Amino acid sequence: MASLRKLKSGKWQVIIRKKHQPQIIKSFIDKSTARKYGKDVEARMDRNIFEDYSGAMSTTFKDLIIKYRDEIVPEQKAAKPTTHKLNLLARQKIAYLNLMQIKASHVYELKRELSVGRKPKTVKIYIQLLSQIWNTAKRNFNITLPAESPFALVPMARINDTRDRVLDRDEYDRLLKAAGASKLLQLHDLIKFAYLTGARYGEIVRLRKANVDFNKQTCTFVDTKNGEDRTIPLHNSALEILKRYPFGETYFRMKTDSFRFYFKQAREKAGLKDFRFHDLRGCFCTNALLSGMSIAEVSAISGHKSWSMLKRYTRIKPQDLLLKVNNVINFK
Repeated sequence: MASLRKLKSGKWQVIIRKKHQPQIIKSFIDKSTARKYGKDVEARMDRNIFEDYSGAMSTTFKDLIIKYRDEIVPEQKAAKPTTHKLNLLARQKIAYLNLMQIKASHVYELKRELSVGRKPKTVKIYIQLLSQIWNTAKRNFNITLPAESPFALVPMARINDTRDRVLDRDEYDRLLKAAGASKLLQLHDLIKFAYLTGARYGEIVRLRKANVDFNKQTCTFVDTKNGEDRTIPLHNSALEILKRYPFGETYFRMKTDSFRFYFKQAREKAGLKDFRFHDLRGCFCTNALLSGMSIAEVSAISGHKSWSMLKRYTRIKPQDLLLKVNNVINFK
């Protein structure tokens, strides 16, 4: 049963102790309000519908963001950029509210503020990150929160970020020529290796000598984006590139900032301002499928787990299929 006592401050404190239920202690200005609260809580406890939100009320969103940053993020692959995002979010007005105060209106306001100078996709990533933190609080941190997340009530813009950019032969030759004249001496070979393997930039620069087998003509990319190792066959030209770098533990040694600067310089010199390094992955997938390889074979090399994932990197154009469609039915 709830018990009441008057504090020296003049407030009334209600104490509720019930078997198999959390102990509740809460103070009120007047006795009638305290008694009414005690009866209400006990009634909900009796019906097994009581939710203890005291943890949520004593925790600010900033506290939660920092806890997530320090305990969950370090184990993630994208720990560094995620930490940067969380540090920014911890400075927003919404971060100073306790978890029970946060409403959909606060999320709308945050969305509007983040939209200044940022693309819709970037804003969506920030909001989704906060939603993930909210859900983690319930699952991992044992904080009781309302069943409906305020983030779920805020619709996000549908983002169509699919790309269809691939290089034709002339564009590819121009890019290689520009890269060959770059002050970043390995840029030419890096681009060609990516074009021949469909590997990501990070996978290529982390490729170690110990993970290349010249006898089997394979290499293994360790701990890739999906957390798995991936062994792929190497094109003869890709093998020749690796043989040019016999020293050191890795093949491609360059700083990411330097790579970005000189790749941008090379693509502009080649007249390809709309082309990204990651589009080389799409070039490989497209070329591989057009060469006659099956979806399963291409996926084994690219690392995509399903056709829906591989499809994003398959940029086959109608003109690529013209010869094949004429061979479907050959009327004289």
